[in-house]
Amino acid sequence: MHENKINKNFAENLAEKILSRDKLSLSKAITLIESTKTEHQKIARKLLNLLIPYSGKSIRIGITGSPGVGKSTFIDSFADYLSGLGRKIAILAIDPSSTKSKGSILGDKTRMQKIANNPNVFIRPSPSRGSSGGIANRTRETILLCEAFGFDTIIVETVGVGQSEVLVRTIVDFFLLLLQPGGGDELQGLKKGSVEIADLIVINKADGENTNLAEVTKNAYSLAIHYLQPATDGWETKVVTASAMKMTGISEIWDIIKEFEQKTKESGIFEKRREEQNLDWFYVLLENNLKALFFENPHIKKKLQSFEKKIKDGKIIPSEASDKIIDFFIKFSLNERI
Repeated sequence: MHENKINKNFAENLAEKILSRDKLSLSKAITLIESTKTEHQKIARKLLNLLIPYSGKSIRIGITGSPGVGKSTFIDSFADYLSGLGRKIAILAIDPSSTKSKGSILGDKTRMQKIANNPNVFIRPSPSRGSSGGIANRTRETILLCEAFGFDTIIVETVGVGQSEVLVRTIVDFFLLLLQPGGGDELQGLKKGSVEIADLIVINKADGENTNLAEVTKNAYSLAIHYLQPATDGWETKVVTASAMKMTGISEIWDIIKEFEQKTKESGIFEKRREEQNLDWFYVLLENNLKALFFENPHIKKKLQSFEKKIKDGKIIPSEASDKIIDFFIKFSLNERI
């Protein structure tokens, strides 16, 4: 009881500081959320429950692109432009492959020179914990904290490899795909998955010798996307060119995002997507909790070892072993409750 009171007071104090826009407290809260310790998770849940009423008032933008596409420079220029409009931006990074890939985006903060010291911009890398789904859930919670803090624009960045783009699509309102001029390979299907979930395709580096090639690439993608299902109901995916280095096309991109937000809010698609994402989040958490409840049970651990040996020895088929251990778990749980 005493511990619960301490946790509650700590969560209340932290929530109060976040609402008063204390960045150090926001960073502490995110670290708390990312922790796998049980006591930290209990405090994190109390904190999130306190801050949920103050969240949800942002536009959540996912940005992806393969290494070398100029993603860091684009986000630097884009966030700098938005800050000039009076927007407050939080940049969150998802990199499920960071433990395997040398191309980690965790160094992006040092490459974003325009916004590195901007008081209206908050940059938070999210290193891998070995579970991409876990990263997505922690990022969802981090978004809520940032919104409660007062950030009205959330940018979720992904490294652009593997399933990270799909993860980002499930936690944002708008999905932006960055491509380089002359991306013929993508048109042949290498990045088809990313193209299918994009609300906007930006051909970056459209400057100097690349200007004409960027226009050709834009036209090719404009034709190609007509053969794909729209990523968002009632919205036609657009293709534009831009140069983050020269700061051209940035204002047009923001105008498109604002148009998207207005149209989807008017049609109800915006709210519907968020509702579906929250339900998806709920079921993912439910599944994770059930798996933890099952596999962390000491009695189940013993049974698993026993059935593993029987399967290896060919004394029982996997399907029967699975049914038996589930049956044991149900009976054990019922007896424990009684």
